[in-house]
Amino acid sequence: MKEYDQILDYLYGLEKFGMVFGLENITWLLGLIGNPQDALKAVHIAGTNGKGSVAAMLSEMLKAAGFLTGTYTSPHLVSFTERISVNGDYITEEEVAELTRFIKERIDREEDARPVTFFDFTTALAFEYFKRKGVAIAVVEAGLGGRLDSTNVLRPLVTVITNVALDHQEYLGNTVKEIAREKAGVVKEHVPVVTGAKGESLEVIKAAAANTALYALGENFAYKKRGEQLLWYRGIRMTYDDLSVALRGDHQLFNAALALCALELLVPAGFLVREYAVRRGLESVRWLARLELVHKPGQPLVLIDGAHNPDGMSTLVSYLKGHFLNRKKILVFGVMKDKDFKEMLHEILPLVQQTILTRPEIERAALPADVARYAPGALIAASVKDAVDRAFALADEHDLIIITGSFYTAGEAKRLLDERP
Repeated sequence: MKEYDQILDYLYGLEKFGMVFGLENITWLLGLIGNPQDALKAVHIAGTNGKGSVAAMLSEMLKAAGFLTGTYTSPHLVSFTERISVNGDYITEEEVAELTRFIKERIDREEDARPVTFFDFTTALAFEYFKRKGVAIAVVEAGLGGRLDSTNVLRPLVTVITNVALDHQEYLGNTVKEIAREKAGVVKEHVPVVTGAKGESLEVIKAAAANTALYALGENFAYKKRGEQLLWYRGIRMTYDDLSVALRGDHQLFNAALALCALELLVPAGFLVREYAVRRGLESVRWLARLELVHKPGQPLVLIDGAHNPDGMSTLVSYLKGHFLNRKKILVFGVMKDKDFKEMLHEILPLVQQTILTRPEIERAALPADVARYAPGALIAASVKDAVDRAFALADEHDLIIITGSFYTAGEAKRLLDERP
């Protein structure tokens, strides 16, 4: 076994500690390695959906303007290295191994070592990596929630809360209002906040931001759809027309508006991004498993999307209603057991002609037999590979295969599709 595989075994082995919420352990861990987060200028992005897309757009625009930009997101799809990048280049396996050894050695020296979770460790690894690379700015996506998330040790230049919807209720609360309080925990005094939240969740965020400037979509800045993936934006000081957004779906125009507002708020800190870089960044941004189309000659079209909660599924369904109307649709669906898969299936099943239920290789995945009660007539496949093979056997080159339900399902499927002849 090569060293990188041994390193991954160590990192994934930390998942035995599960999710340990709170900043005590991550603060202790970062202290062992010299508090690299204190050296970083950053944007911190929380919210239910769209965090990764906002991070990708913001990073690409900053990169296009010439700023060395670090990006930390989760989860990964195919390779762990996808989580950490600088100017779009993923951290190498060798760098992951070296940084893991560096951090682990310091933990092992401590007599009163604390339990460090996978996310604590990878967050510390990312911050140390960005410090060593000398990034001008780091764009950091929160993992789960916000208030007690490991990334919340940062004191950023700007905070973004994309939206608030029901997800991870067993950890964050059973109502949108309760979840909004957790997300709003990333708000810090005198750090401006950008949000696309609405209704009662916006009121919660406004209350949390009483001692800082809050910029709410629809109140302080706005956007309109100008055409297929074309955006008009009116911001705090800037107005742009006919911005082309490479990521598919009307929801990505919403995400682009949040990224643009955050970009404006970075100007006082020295991050001036001119219009040419804004346009270049938005039209060149790529983000895996977000309405990602895969097509090989003579084969059916495949749409991979990481929709993993009802809000994300509603967004996927909205896109499907505007595209591919005349194609037969085959759904491959694998979901985590803690998700509201009944509501997710209720959204998408009316649009598809055949459903194949499966489960990715993770303990948290729901058993297809348990999901099947909400998908009458669905086929069951024991693995994502079996499901993908069966979908291709049922489809011809004019059909559409939709793979969704979880980023874990999307990641396994993407790896398989890359290997398909």
